[in-house]
Amino acid sequence: MKSRNMYRLTKISLIATIAALFLSGCSVPKLVAPPDVKPAPATYGQQSDTTNSAQIKWTEFFKDTNLVALIDTALLNNFDLRSADQDIIISQNDVLIRKALLYPTVSAGGSLGLDKTGRYTASGAGNAATDITHGHRVPEPLPDIVLGFKTSWEADIWSKLKNSRKAAFLRYLKTKEGKNFLITNLVADIANTYYDLIAADNQLDVLTNTIKLQQNALEVVKNQKQAAMTTELAVKQFEAQVANSKSQIFDIRQRIFENENKINFLIGRYPRTVQRDKNALLNGTPPLIHTGIPAQLLANRPDIRQAELELEAAKLDVKAARAEFYPSLGISGAVGYQAFNPKYLFRPLESLAFSLAGDISAPIINRGAIKAEFNKANATQLMALYDYQKTILNGYIEVSNELSRMDQLDQLYGTKSQETNLLNQSVDISQDLFKSARADYLEILIAQRDAINANLDKIDARKNQFTTAVNIYKALGGGWR
Repeated sequence: MKSRNMYRLTKISLIATIAALFLSGCSVPKLVAPPDVKPAPATYGQQSDTTNSAQIKWTEFFKDTNLVALIDTALLNNFDLRSADQDIIISQNDVLIRKALLYPTVSAGGSLGLDKTGRYTASGAGNAATDITHGHRVPEPLPDIVLGFKTSWEADIWSKLKNSRKAAFLRYLKTKEGKNFLITNLVADIANTYYDLIAADNQLDVLTNTIKLQQNALEVVKNQKQAAMTTELAVKQFEAQVANSKSQIFDIRQRIFENENKINFLIGRYPRTVQRDKNALLNGTPPLIHTGIPAQLLANRPDIRQAELELEAAKLDVKAARAEFYPSLGISGAVGYQAFNPKYLFRPLESLAFSLAGDISAPIINRGAIKAEFNKANATQLMALYDYQKTILNGYIEVSNELSRMDQLDQLYGTKSQETNLLNQSVDISQDLFKSARADYLEILIAQRDAINANLDKIDARKNQFTTAVNIYKALGGGWR
């Protein structure tokens, strides 16, 4: 009667367990399909040429050998790139960790213990009446020596572990794209700082030459004052102009100093003079840019590829989180030798012990936490999608803005060149007229002031042409190859 009740209870428990496993699998939330990615425009304005400067190596894009040498040194010594290398190694090992979870774990070891049971228990009464060897009762307390192997394995029925491994691999690729993105920004940063540095060199030359002319004019005014041809006011005005020009020199020298230090920092060395050719700005021409078509940004820009990889990894995270709702199957086992005395430990037939067990389980009570993890993964997936779309849009707008800037700068530099030539001529004319007392001293002051400003602006415009070409190259995804 008792055995029949036990059988019935066991049967009911088994049916209830199977029903719980079935119900847990039936109430799994559906995967939410993310919205489609909006396509980028077909062209940048009217241009539709597929030739793309981003595919040109930076060693070929930049013609200045001094600049190429600086970038090459930075790629070896820059601390951010060194940190990125370690980030890649971390992600690579994370992939190996996830991969290892797909295989059984096997460990070797042993244990030593004592077991004392009460006499008035089933085990204690049995031990008291049993010979462990012929003529010897079970020792009390009973030693327990175990040497052997243990193993455990979770069967990846629903591809939870595989999806996690694939997601980790995609994030490993993402870290490599992150380093490429750092290289792109580093190359552009060094180039832009270099061009600003040689622009400051040229502006320093302009100010130095202008001060010489101003001092010559000041001597003329002083002589005219002694001859009673002008007043002390004119002398003071010319002295003030010379002082103003000298004060600008101090600012430019500080700018040169800081730009050199910035380049030295980027290439990972302590401050020293940066080798450069200041004639490369006004005598050279900005690199020629071919923008190609916006669709090429997806392959060329590392930040867009980063966002795409993160989106794919997030999709796999959702699948892995969804698999937590399903039952899991685990297998465990052990094999080795077990005895109460070391001299009996390695008797294969008597001391060999092994176990093998399989278990299946499904979440019942904690489904709310699993559902929260699934919802979190799904929201993260949508965030990754929006970030991907935002990165594509940002890349397109960056290229579009820099192309417009380049068009405006081409016109600006032409106008500034014309203005500079005219004002330099007006300075020469005003000086001749002033020496012959046919022009007022205010006219030469105004002519010199306008000329120096125009010359400085012309250099700035030329520098901006170079830096804009660099920014377009960067926006297209160039520099990391």
